[in-house]
Amino acid sequence: MTSKKEIKKRIEQLNEKIRYHEKKYYVDNNPEITDYEFDQLMSELIKLEEENPEFVSPYSSSQRVGGEPAEGFPTVEHRVPMLSLDNAYTFEEVKEFENRIKRLLPEESFEYVVELKIDGLGVALIYERGVFVRGATRGDGIRGEEITSNLRTIKSIPLKIKDSNLLPEYLEARGEVFLSRNAFKNINTEREKNGEPLFANPRNAAAGSLRLLDPRITAKRPLDIFLYNASTLDEDSLPETHLKTLSRLKEWGFKVNPHNRPCKSLDEVFAYYNHWRENIETLEYDADGLVIKVNSLSQQKRLGSTAKHPRWAIAFKFPAKQARTTIRDIEVQVGSTGAVTPVAIFDSTFLSGSTISRATLHNEDEIKRKDIRIGDTVLIEKGGDVIPKIIKVITAERTGKEKIFKFPEICKVCQSPIFRPEGEAVARCTNPSCSAQIKKRLQHFASRSAMDIEHLGPAVIEQLVERGYVRDFADLYSLDQDTLAGLERMGKKSAQNLKNAIEKSKNAGLQRLLFALGIRYVGERASQILSEKYPSIDELAEAERESLEEIKEIGPRIAESIVNFFSQRSNCELVERLKKYIKTSRETSKQKKTTLEGNQFVLTGALESFSRNEAKKAIEELGGRVTSSVSKNTDYVIVGKEPGSKFEDAKSLGIKILDEAGFKKLISKN
Repeated sequence: MTSKKEIKKRIEQLNEKIRYHEKKYYVDNNPEITDYEFDQLMSELIKLEEENPEFVSPYSSSQRVGGEPAEGFPTVEHRVPMLSLDNAYTFEEVKEFENRIKRLLPEESFEYVVELKIDGLGVALIYERGVFVRGATRGDGIRGEEITSNLRTIKSIPLKIKDSNLLPEYLEARGEVFLSRNAFKNINTEREKNGEPLFANPRNAAAGSLRLLDPRITAKRPLDIFLYNASTLDEDSLPETHLKTLSRLKEWGFKVNPHNRPCKSLDEVFAYYNHWRENIETLEYDADGLVIKVNSLSQQKRLGSTAKHPRWAIAFKFPAKQARTTIRDIEVQVGSTGAVTPVAIFDSTFLSGSTISRATLHNEDEIKRKDIRIGDTVLIEKGGDVIPKIIKVITAERTGKEKIFKFPEICKVCQSPIFRPEGEAVARCTNPSCSAQIKKRLQHFASRSAMDIEHLGPAVIEQLVERGYVRDFADLYSLDQDTLAGLERMGKKSAQNLKNAIEKSKNAGLQRLLFALGIRYVGERASQILSEKYPSIDELAEAERESLEEIKEIGPRIAESIVNFFSQRSNCELVERLKKYIKTSRETSKQKKTTLEGNQFVLTGALESFSRNEAKKAIEELGGRVTSSVSKNTDYVIVGKEPGSKFEDAKSLGIKILDEAGFKKLISKN
């Protein structure tokens, strides 16, 4: 029989091996074992840790899968401000940057280090005794959001740094989290399939992924990072130059971008800049310029910073990716809320790795502001993989044949009037039964965060609406398999899969249904709050505006939108039809109000009788709410074995603390 001591040793050995192979694969890009062999090591580790939870360490590779969803991200203050870089767009501006340095360091020679400016999201990683303990976004530079759980999922971030005589007790490493272009493309393909809005570019996708409240979803997205700086409490523990600091970071196991170069003069800087300006598309990730830094750390310290920017560094940005084209037409699209959006159709143009022929013009005011006409020669721009936009009209090339666009007064799809409310920029089709609106609403209704109806994509929805099979959400639930099988590219098996997915959505729950209905301004968070407050959709429909406004996080705009939605007869009739198929009330609707109603709880440490999910569910079923951090609004802190800093926070704020026995007593009483 294997002893506990031997099990602990084996877990440590597995972690050591896995960390080594993670670095070889994700950092060095030089794997030494197959994916299968790596999976076998990870499977053994997870199995041993599940059987022996007392040996699970916070830096175990098994912890990368992501924990439970958070209620929000606490704010943390950076020990050293994360200042933004000043920008230069011309050689003259870079020369002025050098002149400022010379004025501040008279009669001193200096050299530069030039690095690629990765187009991602800046983060700070804190290590204590080599263990990753906290990570935060840049935020406003002074304070950021603590996103440790999400950062743990990034496999190129070491959870534990190998012991070294050079490793300080406290280390802060700063870097840029990004998505490769290929990963970005795959994520958007998946989102399009699920009827979800597409990310505009890799940077937005990376930022959105890092700020997801559920780290398990973040773990599924292949985020990566390049580290570019380090600081410690003991400055003497770092090398004397920035270039050597990058090498030290690499020695510790961090991923450092290989494209950095020492430059003794601006001529060398400009040559390196010109090289990358011509070859930037050869990279697998986005970079929007170079960062020029004074190499000597002591000179950096003496140069200091302004309130906004360091004086020893500047970002030398690449020219925006632009092209000329000719506008051939302006069309309008109708969205799920009836919003009418003008779109420019222009000659197919290759820009930033893809051929484009359309760009949104947003609204009527934008067209007038830029004086865009059909037939105009225009300049279009696309940063990274961002959706293209028209920068300006080249008026010097007008011939007099250009046509001024007249915004339509009638919807091209349903021939209903288009109305623009006073004070709003967006015009809307007034017919809620407009087929264009129906298609967009159905895509939202079926999306993953709403009713999560797999296989119900845009192509299927297009056919269902055009053939008259579906006029609203409720019609989906009366579709039979034969009808579905008769659609293009839908055989019997595909039809059955879709039918099963529609059936499954009947149990999606009140929160998802409220979000799926597409009530204006009611997003996922508002849907959750409303489903906790109102046990059924009928009770929400009867709620008055004043009572809605009294709910925390539900402001006047959301309250008015809800009241307006349920005041429309067609919406009420739709809800009545949906009630025949879908559960529109939560199971606890018959419960009496409890003393936990509206109370906020924080859980810390391990409970013996409950998993974290079970404890959270017990609190929520009794009307309480679990949050991730302790504040003056917290009512109870539930403390298990080995509680964290939240226990100390609760004591300092005088918040009521319950052990597991007290927690059991509280919930049994209710």
